[in-house]
Amino acid sequence: MKNKILLVLCVLFGLMMLNAGLDKLFHYMPMPSNLSEDMMKAFEAFMAIAWLMPLVGVVEIIGGLLFMIPKTRALGALVIFPVMVGILLCNTITDTSGFPIAMVFFAINIWVLIEERKKYAALLQS
Repeated sequence: MKNKILLVLCVLFGLMMLNAGLDKLFHYMPMPSNLSEDMMKAFEAFMAIAWLMPLVGVVEIIGGLLFMIPKTRALGALVIFPVMVGILLCNTITDTSGFPIAMVFFAINIWVLIEERKKYAALLQS
């Protein structure tokens, strides 16, 4: 049962990352109108660095796709982890309105990292 729940969560997580990454490249979702002033300043700063958002978008797409496939999930969890840390920090420091959902996605990422820990053993050996 745990494996089925994890599979569903990973597919949903991967689809959310895929959608977020595609939006960073193609800008098909409108910006929310109720963003705080601090969050707007943060987004303007991110957009001022022309290569940053496309890079994050590509990482989200690759990580999301890898995350959905059980065989590549361990790699996907590693690829998407730095992005999740950034999302969590942005929703902790800049504007806390998105913190609950960011924490849920971060928890899913951590769960997968823990579940796949045996696959990382070779990376941690000296």
